[in-house]
Amino acid sequence: MSNQKLSLKQWSDEDKPREKMARLGKKSLSNSELIAILIGIGNNEESAVDLGKRILSSVNNNLMELSKCSIHDLTSSFKGIGDAKAISILAALELGYRMRSESVDSISKINLSQDAFDCISSEIADLSHEEFWVIHLNNNNKVLAKQRVSVGGFTNTIVDNRIIFKTACEKCSTAIILAHNHPSGICKPSSNDILLTKKITEAARIFDIEVLDHIIVCDGRNNPDSYFSFSDNNIMP
Repeated sequence: MSNQKLSLKQWSDEDKPREKMARLGKKSLSNSELIAILIGIGNNEESAVDLGKRILSSVNNNLMELSKCSIHDLTSSFKGIGDAKAISILAALELGYRMRSESVDSISKINLSQDAFDCISSEIADLSHEEFWVIHLNNNNKVLAKQRVSVGGFTNTIVDNRIIFKTACEKCSTAIILAHNHPSGICKPSSNDILLTKKITEAARIFDIEVLDHIIVCDGRNNPDSYFSFSDNNIMP
């Protein structure tokens, strides 16, 4: 018998995601099966797992993109997804996001660009607008603070040097790392990004503060295209 039009309760035990998790562990489940557990029942045309697959397909199987969806996005686009199911999906994704944030917040020292990305990505990776942040460090590259300097639109944000160096003086920072996100997902610095980095670096010299890097965060996944490092690419001023 086909699994179409059946609720999870009507499936054979071998096909039920809950039972599969109980037998084989949570790692054995696909993303669509995990979503199926959250929504429980599909609709008249598709099972919960098939509905989960279609939801994921709509965001190119990218959980980060799914987390950006609103309740209305889900309820208006997918038959069988009401407010309660949409809230369950987004709440589960938010819990995962917060768990990841807790792990990266434990980073206390930055030695590599990957460390800087791990430190800041949870703050800005999934935003639909640009934000500019600064990581403040002491002379041992230990993190003193993470500072949100400005919030912008879809393509840029305005940065005031006075805000950066006021905090740097308060924290007695000896080095800083600049960071901002590209909601477009294009991991390449613009001419404005390069000019801004130069402007901040020149101002930092007045305070004997070293600008170690500028990280552009493109998404929150751990792959080579997740971020761009000015330092790694030898374009720091």
